[in-house]
Amino acid sequence: MPKHGKKYRAATEKVDPLKAYSPEEGVKLVKEAAYAKFDESVELHIHTGLDPRHADQVVRGSAVLPAGTGRTQRVIAFAQGDKAREAEAAGADIVGAEDLVQRIAAGWTDFDVAVATPDLMGMVGRLGRVLGPRGLMPNPRSGTVTLEVGRAIREIKGGRVEFRVDRTGVIHAPIGKVSFEEDKILQNLGALVDAVVRAKPSGSKGQYIRTLNIASTMGPGISLDQQTTLALASTEA
Repeated sequence: MPKHGKKYRAATEKVDPLKAYSPEEGVKLVKEAAYAKFDESVELHIHTGLDPRHADQVVRGSAVLPAGTGRTQRVIAFAQGDKAREAEAAGADIVGAEDLVQRIAAGWTDFDVAVATPDLMGMVGRLGRVLGPRGLMPNPRSGTVTLEVGRAIREIKGGRVEFRVDRTGVIHAPIGKVSFEEDKILQNLGALVDAVVRAKPSGSKGQYIRTLNIASTMGPGISLDQQTTLALASTEA
């Protein structure tokens, strides 16, 4: 196993591995335990009771983080006519149709999120092998296939994040930066937890959310108390 450095070991000493921290304590601690020279991201990791091998136990969705993500998202839009103009007005970095499909098919993927209108998905579908493995394929469940392209782009630029369960049943998503004020990270944490709770799939059996942890990019994981963290959502798990 790889050995952790001195700074990481010092950071772990600040965290009690047997304690489940309140959201307020956890956010304060994740800031204190961050040690990198760059502005680390803060991520939420949710271990679910889902088995994503079953189609009715796959969860995917998005959340608008009220305090933003702390990073600039490069957004492209597959749209034409009035919807292309709407996408441009909303701040899309690149807007196109067949020309954009051909550019991506040739190997260009220098963007973070792709949005598409429903009428162009037949065309965009040809890019499945390129965009699918990178998690960049527009999807109606995440709100990136929509007639409201302007609204989707503004939300993404303003702090919308997508989430989905991985093959081990875990959801990973950013909730801000270490440089954010604690209350801003808490607001984002609440928004993401609420979205995940609302996205509970019909095939979920037993306990939907098992554990919640937060961590900075380089820092140690911090276990959150489930009851007080889920209380940040307006619905119950």
